[in-house]
Amino acid sequence: MNTCQTTYTEKIRQEIKQTPEEYLPILLEMIHLFRQSIALKPADESFRQGWTEAMEGDTRPVPELWTGIDA
Repeated sequence: MNTCQTTYTEKIRQEIKQTPEEYLPILLEMIHLFRQSIALKPADESFRQGWTEAMEGDTRPVPELWTGIDA
């Protein structure tokens, strides 16, 4: 996760911590609806972007990709 993503993730966590318990179900529903409304890039465009990043050396070691994932 890059620094910008980490900063946003931390800000989101702080906002959630400050949300009263009784509003958490509504917040969860808002987040779910927001995620559903986001249009994902078409597969070919996503592949092209990933290929370009890989060719430019914009990669990360595999172990780093698992950092923060509790699997």
